[in-house]
Amino acid sequence: MTILKKVNVFRRILTHSLTKNIGSSQKNQVIDLTQKIEIKRILISRPNHRLGNLLLITPLVQEVIATFPDCKIDLFVKGGLAPIVFQNYENINYIIELPKKPFKNLIAYFQVWIKIKKQQYDIVLNVDKNSSSGRLSAQFANAKYKFFGENNDTIQLKHPDYEHIAKYPVYEFRSFLTKLGFQEKENPVPPLDLKLSAAELSEGKKTLDHIVPNHKKTISIFTYATDDKCYSENWWEDFYEQLKTTFEDYNIMEVLPVENISQIGFKAPTFYSKDIREIGSVIANTEIFIGADSGIMHLASSTLTPTAGLFSRANINTYKPYSNHSVAINTAIGDKEHWIKIINNIIAKN
Repeated sequence: MTILKKVNVFRRILTHSLTKNIGSSQKNQVIDLTQKIEIKRILISRPNHRLGNLLLITPLVQEVIATFPDCKIDLFVKGGLAPIVFQNYENINYIIELPKKPFKNLIAYFQVWIKIKKQQYDIVLNVDKNSSSGRLSAQFANAKYKFFGENNDTIQLKHPDYEHIAKYPVYEFRSFLTKLGFQEKENPVPPLDLKLSAAELSEGKKTLDHIVPNHKKTISIFTYATDDKCYSENWWEDFYEQLKTTFEDYNIMEVLPVENISQIGFKAPTFYSKDIREIGSVIANTEIFIGADSGIMHLASSTLTPTAGLFSRANINTYKPYSNHSVAINTAIGDKEHWIKIINNIIAKN
């Protein structure tokens, strides 16, 4: 571990210890249900810059909009991807962006907190219960009702999929609303959704048709991932050959990472772009996406494309793709023949 990583680990531990009790006094807050409750302005706090983590709050944003169709939503995030991810969400009113490196840009950092403080919200929702900045924003914001995010054993027992990082905020939001007199919803949690437009999907089809100019359907793969989530070149080359043999009536196209590298030595037709929505529009025109746990896997899922996520870590229940016949494959169990059968079953459902 580098010195910088060690410093960041220490910083997270320190800030978490300092903020873990923020909001404890709100747990038993008394709400006067005789007063008319109007929800018009909501702050959703998820100060994280990673693509996957932003996409994973789209189910909560959809849930909030479905519950309060006329509301305006401000997002407290980090980095510059949120305007791209939420481009087609009409209820998004304002995106408050925390600098990726706040201590190198202190003026911008403090301006963000001033923006939060100046606005009056009806509800503030902290998405990640372990986020120090998220809990601070919930405490700092002016809001009638505040949700800081807490472990809730009752909700966890009620929902077997509570562990999923995109789902538990929705379950907690629904439970929180019961305190305001709303009936708790029981419908499935919304999927991740990039909300690609018809024009974007059309352009994605044109791009795909240029890459694989034939009438075959296409399977998209992504062979890269970070750290130990990345499978070796030998692993992928063997898997790719088995995919080609099994799905000989399909094109196989590799979506390349920003690093422009391939674990199969560029043996398949490739697509490269730094435009998130363009990448999504191309994947959306394929039959299935296959790739390891990564931001691009969540991007594929958010295009409503059946997604087969390959997991080598024990966090499968937290990050696995869901909806649209998507599956998570634990590569510590079974073999490549078994996993290809799972993929074949997904394709057969389409």
